[in-house]
Amino acid sequence: MDAARARKLADRIQQVVAEMLERRIKDPRLGFVTVTDARVTADLSDATVYYTVFGSEAERADTAAALESAKGIIRSEVGRQTGLRHTPALTFVHDPLPDSARHMNDLFELAKKKDAEIARQAEGAKFAGDAEPYRFEDDLDTEAAEEEGEDEPTGRAGHPAR
Repeated sequence: MDAARARKLADRIQQVVAEMLERRIKDPRLGFVTVTDARVTADLSDATVYYTVFGSEAERADTAAALESAKGIIRSEVGRQTGLRHTPALTFVHDPLPDSARHMNDLFELAKKKDAEIARQAEGAKFAGDAEPYRFEDDLDTEAAEEEGEDEPTGRAGHPAR
């Protein structure tokens, strides 16, 4: 089948399911649900609907049970609104993306605090050796001239004038 057709159907299924959950499904176990994505197989036989639930693990489990029990009603409405000869079988999957994003934000905050602490500790620190421990080509030329006994006039400290 056509991948573009599968994407269009997935978008339509996402809209229909979200509308059904908002207006028609009155199960008290259904929590604050957001339909985040829908994907349809290339042969249009299976559709996976991804959702998130605002709340605790118990509310997430209750919502999963409510979606499972309402699957038949939702599937028949999807078939009616899409006009397909064979309505895809629906599978509801909890979307872990918001939880992952929240975890990443927590990690970024921790890294930011550690960076601030290291910067605070490094404020009064001094170098263990020279501030610039590397030798540059100008420095090597000056040292070679000094070894030969030539004194060149300098434009600034330690560097020959040009």
